[in-house]
Amino acid sequence: MNIIGLDALVFGVDDIQACTDCLRDYGLDPVGLDGNGGRFEALDGTAIIIRRADDASLPPAIGPAPSLRETIYAVATAEDLAAIEDELARDREVRRDADGSLHSVDDMGFHIAFQVAQRRPFSAPADLTNAPGSEPQRPLNQVGISPDMEAKPRTLSHVVYFVPDSTKAGAFYADRLGFRITDTFEGVGPFMRPAGSDDHHCLFMIQTPPHMKGCEHFTFHMGSGTEVLLAGQRFAAKGWTSFWGPGRHLFGSNWFWYFNSPLGCHIEYDADMDKHDDAWAARFAPMSADNSQLFLFSSREKWAPSGPPPKQG
Repeated sequence: MNIIGLDALVFGVDDIQACTDCLRDYGLDPVGLDGNGGRFEALDGTAIIIRRADDASLPPAIGPAPSLRETIYAVATAEDLAAIEDELARDREVRRDADGSLHSVDDMGFHIAFQVAQRRPFSAPADLTNAPGSEPQRPLNQVGISPDMEAKPRTLSHVVYFVPDSTKAGAFYADRLGFRITDTFEGVGPFMRPAGSDDHHCLFMIQTPPHMKGCEHFTFHMGSGTEVLLAGQRFAAKGWTSFWGPGRHLFGSNWFWYFNSPLGCHIEYDADMDKHDDAWAARFAPMSADNSQLFLFSSREKWAPSGPPPKQG
């Protein structure tokens, strides 16, 4: 099944204004925004959608508001939609909307949807690195960073669920939807990528007690680690509080910076994720600070030296 990644995440929220401020400050562009919610898009059109928690058009909630209400996946063709419909209809309800999109539920009760990809092409500069021993990427007299450089979310990267049974949850996506496991934190859960994507993961699941079931975080890909740091610094300057980071993960190798949000989950910036194909052999490791991050920084206010360094010894 040629699922190529996430197209959108739909949230039911209790404070439209706070969520609007958060997503706009994060760097997403509002589309069709009104008092009942709206869509917030990255450069390629992938999006976060917010609606009032009592909106009758939303799927049933799996927890108190605010919460994730539906995860929408992109597929390559209408034929892929038909294959998914045939597969899931064997043992659960599948509803097809007038626009052709499919709606169903996974084995943990998370509402899932599928649609032909609505992503759009975009142009954004690459982060060019000059490294001794390699040919320079950035030409002479072109600076690598400037105070006003753009750092915009480029595409919806991944979502992380809290689930009561990560083995059963992972088996559904592998056996029924063709996802591949790229790595696993033992006793915690798998990192998974759909067959149509080479990103390390678009879904990660963390085993927790049943009362915690829900969304832990979501993230969008930025253009580089530099953009993660710059966007995160700008986000923090607007009053949003850092939860974890900045740093760099070990599994996936992606840069990260997580923040608290009013959407009922954390919100992350990430960049430079590993790419894999079916030749990749999944790794297994216990969940620990050493295995979840290769390094971690502490963010602080801007600082400049004001004199000679103190003497040592």
